[in-house]
Amino acid sequence: MAVQECQIEVGKLQWFYRQTEVESDKPPAILLHGVPTHSYTWRGVMTNLAEKRISSIAPDWIGCGFSGKPGKRDFAYTPDAYITALTDLIAALELDKFYLVVQGFLGSVGIQYALRNPDKITKLVILNTPLTNDAKLPWKMKQWSIPIVGDMLTQDPLQIDKTLEGGSGFIIKDGELAIHRKPFLETSAVGRSLMAIIKGMQLSQSTTEITQGLKEATFPTLILWGEADPWLDTSEVETLAKTNSAIDFTKLPEAKHYPQEHWSQEITGEITDFFRRQVL
Repeated sequence: MAVQECQIEVGKLQWFYRQTEVESDKPPAILLHGVPTHSYTWRGVMTNLAEKRISSIAPDWIGCGFSGKPGKRDFAYTPDAYITALTDLIAALELDKFYLVVQGFLGSVGIQYALRNPDKITKLVILNTPLTNDAKLPWKMKQWSIPIVGDMLTQDPLQIDKTLEGGSGFIIKDGELAIHRKPFLETSAVGRSLMAIIKGMQLSQSTTEITQGLKEATFPTLILWGEADPWLDTSEVETLAKTNSAIDFTKLPEAKHYPQEHWSQEITGEITDFFRRQVL
């Protein structure tokens, strides 16, 4: 099934999103990406989910991909700003309840949304996302926030190649990398937004909220973890998963930080099995 490309204006924000629609009695899945990529990273998972009769929607976060890139006076680029924007997008799309799938730095905002809006979440799936206080921005990303240095690095489209292949540990096809880096070739605003995202991430506060919230959350959650992630530790996340019987923890032994780039078939299998599982 072809993945549709759509746009919607919500308030003052312009959103781009990818979508598949199938006839199904199941709720749709919302897929949220991390940095420095955009919704294209979910292409394989979206197609595979459609084959399993599950519709999906993958937005580009504000400041990323082909969504709007407002200046900091118009958008704060903090977790709270993103949660508010996501809440408004979900309302505009008229989504009642849905599966939520998140991955990566910035994808963590989706978990915060879920914890604050549990009535909207049918089930939550987490792929390699900062969850615990030991999680730190890798230097490859942290340097994007440094004045002058960050200005130069975030305007270099090849940073996308280096980050995605460095984090995933595998070669990504040239044609696919070209789509990942395309927004950086179209406008310098995407680089400025990336700097703002890193500066506004508030990772320590966010992971504190996420850790405590996941310990108490009642909606079924699957943590699907690329065990060879060079940036996020597996053991702390596994320990967190054991604190709540509503959380399942599954390892992908060879996968790294962006598992959806190379393991979409395996991920879709785990996700669909989890979605079908009865809640006891």
